[in-house]
Amino acid sequence: MNRLKQFRPVYLALCVVMTALLSFGLWTRPAPQPAGAEGFSSARVVEDIKVISKEHHSVAPEHVEARSRVREYLAGRLDTLGADTVKRFRYDSLQGPDPKLKKHVLYTFDAENLLAEFHPLKELEDTTYLMIVAHFDSRYSQPMPKRDTVWSYGAADDGYGVGVALETVNQLLKSRQDWNQGVKVLFTDAEEVGMMGMSEMYKNDRQEFEDVGFIINLEARGPFGPCLLFETSKGNEKIMDLYAETAEYKHTYSLTTVVYRFMPNFTDFTIVKKDIPGVNFSTIADVNHYHTDKDNFSNINEKSIQHYGAQVLPMALEYVTNPKYADKDYLKSDKDVVNFTIPVFGLFNFTKTWYVVINIVVLLIFLAISALEILRGRMKAVKVLKTAGLVFAAAVIALLAGLLLTYLCCLIAGAEFKPFGVIHGVQFDNVAMIIFVVILAGVLGFFYWKNRSAAVRAANNSMRSSASVTAATHYAYNMLYGTLVLMAFLSLVLLVALGENLMFFVPLAFAVIALLLYRLTSLRVWLLLGISATLLHAFSFLYALAMALTIGAVGAVLLIAAIDIMMLIPMADLYMMPSKKR
Repeated sequence: MNRLKQFRPVYLALCVVMTALLSFGLWTRPAPQPAGAEGFSSARVVEDIKVISKEHHSVAPEHVEARSRVREYLAGRLDTLGADTVKRFRYDSLQGPDPKLKKHVLYTFDAENLLAEFHPLKELEDTTYLMIVAHFDSRYSQPMPKRDTVWSYGAADDGYGVGVALETVNQLLKSRQDWNQGVKVLFTDAEEVGMMGMSEMYKNDRQEFEDVGFIINLEARGPFGPCLLFETSKGNEKIMDLYAETAEYKHTYSLTTVVYRFMPNFTDFTIVKKDIPGVNFSTIADVNHYHTDKDNFSNINEKSIQHYGAQVLPMALEYVTNPKYADKDYLKSDKDVVNFTIPVFGLFNFTKTWYVVINIVVLLIFLAISALEILRGRMKAVKVLKTAGLVFAAAVIALLAGLLLTYLCCLIAGAEFKPFGVIHGVQFDNVAMIIFVVILAGVLGFFYWKNRSAAVRAANNSMRSSASVTAATHYAYNMLYGTLVLMAFLSLVLLVALGENLMFFVPLAFAVIALLLYRLTSLRVWLLLGISATLLHAFSFLYALAMALTIGAVGAVLLIAAIDIMMLIPMADLYMMPSKKR
């Protein structure tokens, strides 16, 4: 047993390294599949992207012919797949982007969408359809800090979406004899200038959507990272049941749907989501490749592409084969659910009522074990509350420091400073954010150890040989429970305000469970497991937040990270602390 105690620092270090690797995709995302694979193949998607991204194909006048070549290639691919019909919907003399947005350009152009229909082989009286949507135009010119204006090749945005749609249909057709619903593939034009192709079609040719019961929209906001289910239509209870039951390598946060509603970002799905149930998938890393010349074929990532297929194809297959979805309105609901994924653990999916109940249960357990520790003299209520205030102050300082660091990074890169906004042009943003979090952990660790050492020194005058261990233990408990009090308070505020609080509630829940089991069994391994679970959540969630908001998110990332770190440090301290001599 003593030998095992000696290795606790090693176990803790391995825990940090392994959770980081797992959070960033090692063994938790599918491996790319070759062109000869029986199932969904990222390599076959790459073949389409190679053609689509050969040249710029925006709505700009100089790209009319290139965009036409992409459109004709896609029409040919749909014919080759065996579409029953490939319809074209042309809308002339459109203008975009919207002048109200005050962009640097305003184009007049014609848009032409492609709609392919694949009917079930069965004779059905009324057929309901799954619609898979992606846009084939690339981004118009993008001014860049300290660089000339650049043009995207549309390899990821939205070559990923178009290629994944084609490969998904290719796979679905293998079980066409089992279809009870049909498939429509809609490739829209002029999405980048304000969803013009989708808007015009939904306004002028809405009959094409009347038999659609479910939409899967495929986007890309950068070529790297996991594919995220980042948005659903309202009333998503049944949609998320379908996702939970079928998708592999799930990656989603219902919080992103809530936040996305308040952001000035839109996709084709925005036009139809009030009327038709659906989901929106996208990669989100990284913004310096998004809408720029770096969105080209040389920068695509097959692992990210395969992750689309792992989630989209099983959902689509279940929808087209299960006869219950013949009811076009089956997926409509008046209830939303709360969900999030954690690497290794998978998807957590709760009705809002159950989520509130779970929050209450965790809070009651936390209050119970807190009261027990106070009664047993391991900590004092006043010190715990004082610690909560100090941790909150530290988190606010981290937030303000993050804003200052964002400003300095923008100043160095010549980028526009947009606090908590998406910032283009800071090419070193990913490295900078990692360094900032590591420095934050080091600073907080230094102050924790300094104050802990002071508490131990003050206790060294005691005649008891265990006095120093007792002082260190009490300090760790006060710091840990103070941080948990703050997490509980912030969780409650966010739950009431947004109905979402995973960034604070998940670490709180893992810590409470670990502490409860530790007290019941006296086994410190529960503390290590609690640390591991919290790190899996924190690494993956903070990565998603950082990639979504780029360097503009540094303040928010450091605030959340500061609170997480101030929970993890005393837990790690308690795990490694020597036992008191009796």
